[in-house]
Amino acid sequence: MGKYFGTDGIRGTFEGDLVNTDIAHRLGSVLARYLKDTRPNSLLNVVIGRDTRMSGPALCDALTQGLNRHGVYVHDAGIVPTPAIAQSTLEQLADLGIAITASHNPASDNGIKLFNSCGYKFDPESEAVIEQMLEVEPAAPDDLPPPKYYPLDAAAYYINYQRSLLDQDCMREWKLVLDLANGSTCETTPSVFRQWGAELFLLGDNPDGDNINLGVGSEYPQQLGEAVRRFGADLGIAHDGDGDRLVVCDERGELVDGDVLLGIFAVNALRSGTLKRNTLVTTIQSNLGLDHAIRAARGRVERVDVGDRNVASRMREIGANIGGENSGHIIFSDFATTGDGLLAAIKLTELMCQTGKKLSELTAEIVLFPQKTMNVRVAEKKPIETLKRVRGAISKIESDMGDDGRVLVRYSGTEPKLRLLVEGKSERVVQKAMKLLEKAVRMDLDVIEG
Repeated sequence: MGKYFGTDGIRGTFEGDLVNTDIAHRLGSVLARYLKDTRPNSLLNVVIGRDTRMSGPALCDALTQGLNRHGVYVHDAGIVPTPAIAQSTLEQLADLGIAITASHNPASDNGIKLFNSCGYKFDPESEAVIEQMLEVEPAAPDDLPPPKYYPLDAAAYYINYQRSLLDQDCMREWKLVLDLANGSTCETTPSVFRQWGAELFLLGDNPDGDNINLGVGSEYPQQLGEAVRRFGADLGIAHDGDGDRLVVCDERGELVDGDVLLGIFAVNALRSGTLKRNTLVTTIQSNLGLDHAIRAARGRVERVDVGDRNVASRMREIGANIGGENSGHIIFSDFATTGDGLLAAIKLTELMCQTGKKLSELTAEIVLFPQKTMNVRVAEKKPIETLKRVRGAISKIESDMGDDGRVLVRYSGTEPKLRLLVEGKSERVVQKAMKLLEKAVRMDLDVIEG
């Protein structure tokens, strides 16, 4: 991660050091020059959209003014889910897609996600180049003309595409609870499910600029489960603020773990012969029980570093078509270039229709391993390979557990913390391994208590 870009674009408190109108204008100018360098003598056009945060229009204007300075044609998609920006970038043959969002963060934050002309999130190498250019980009002049952009009904294109994936009235007898996080899916997700005849009960569907993710959405699934039970719904679906994640509750109102959801998709795709390369791509954070379930269905799991962009990149490299993170970013690359909460919900309801099974029946097939995690605050992030006792503890745990467990030790990318994870077939084995690992960490590192 760089000075500006994190694991998923730029994100921070609005009017803070990372996210403000000056940075936005300079970034717009830099992106325009970056595109001119990579596409000389081309007429350049960009799609830009946002979530429902109060700060969105100001950032959109500033980015657009920066782009306008270099003659870039800007399509304004308005309030749309982030995956709709990726889709519109492809449909408009645009050179760049920009989503102004801070995803599941509170309304006080905002951020910027970038998509290339193929609808893929920018890679770290491109971000590093942009950061270098941004460091020397001057502030905006005082006499800038108003931003110039052209309206684009990206929401309509997105809704129509999603509606085409299932037959009309296919959910005529269904009851669904939708928690829209007061975010960018308030129009799109209900429009799609209404087309199929479902009876909808909506939560978090009244955005006011300040209430995005405020006690609603994917970060607060408790009320979703309560609503499912109250209304006797078949399924509860929650998005985050920009709609690229999916969290679900089954018909009993029970929250479904993200790894279980990935397992359901992969196992059923293996059975139908539609999981390309017989491989599910996920991250190092996913539960080992997922590997065992996929292996039992004659498939395999491939892991990458945390971040849905890393998942998508590896999927393209090996030709896989299903992947994701246990946080709810799920990628169906036969249908979209990036994680899409609505698309994942559609694929889940399609699977329930095809199998005739309730979600609780589908989830029963994926059994996760007991897991224990710990975050240890440290005075110094010494290289893990130099921590002899920690390395010794990891080797012993891995030797004792074999294929029935795993241990993961890594530093946080943003905080002075060492993250520990242990999984195994029994709670007792996991607890014992974590005690051994924690003891080794305290011997090798200066741990800051509290």
